[in-house]
Amino acid sequence: MATETTRIGSRGTVVIPAALRRRLGLKDGDILVAEEASGGVLLRPAVALPVESYSPERRAEFLLNNAMDRDDYVRAVREVRAMGLDPDAIEHAPPR
Repeated sequence: MATETTRIGSRGTVVIPAALRRRLGLKDGDILVAEEASGGVLLRPAVALPVESYSPERRAEFLLNNAMDRDDYVRAVREVRAMGLDPDAIEHAPPR
């Protein structure tokens, strides 16, 4: 493991030396997690996952398909209608 030095800038910025960035595959704009570690600071790549956004129709499909019993299904239908959607127009399988 190679050791390289760098400085902290006036706004707290730290430049990771180019050779180290190349070895670690770090690119401009990558997100890092900075955490206190024994005797210093540990920087490591962060995992960023895209956020899914569901349409009202997709949320209605989840509600209707995840109903566990008849009463739960009736509540789901009521909730879908409150969303301004027709439950019969949403593809789903009512519970048996």
